[in-house]
Amino acid sequence: MPGPFEEVVRAHGATVLRVCRAVVGPHDAQDAWAETFLAALRAWPTLEPGVNVEAWLVTIARRKAVDVWRATRRRAVPVGDLPDAPTRDAYRDLDLWGALATLPDKQRHAVALHHLAGLPYADVAAELGGSVEAARRAAADGVATLRRTAPRWWSDEEGDAPAADKERGGRR
Repeated sequence: MPGPFEEVVRAHGATVLRVCRAVVGPHDAQDAWAETFLAALRAWPTLEPGVNVEAWLVTIARRKAVDVWRATRRRAVPVGDLPDAPTRDAYRDLDLWGALATLPDKQRHAVALHHLAGLPYADVAAELGGSVEAARRAAADGVATLRRTAPRWWSDEEGDAPAADKERGGRR
């Protein structure tokens, strides 16, 4: 049996939450996070020694997040009065979830697993089913689509340089 489960939650909780947020958005991420660690806790005593715990948890997180996403798609959402016009954020029109939600599932999951969870492409490929090259391509296509379709996410108000580059004085 591996070590204390509390240490695992402390060490990998933030990564699992990032994956959940990328897949289901900020509103349902906590539910997916909790479901992930409940499932992991049940399987913890039988976990084989030497298993990559982070990759194991990310796999569970992605699957639980997809389950939560499917469940929320089936639920009716009550709405009150709609505003006359959408409100605009002065700094960004889109948040990360809004930008990621525009991607096809495979690209969104590849971006989440590699760029947000930090998994190597081999683990992403194993999780998504396919080759390492296909996982790399899906992540690259996802990032390219985000840069093309959500330019305000990637650039400042004038659109001439990424906001992060401006903070560093224009250096890349």
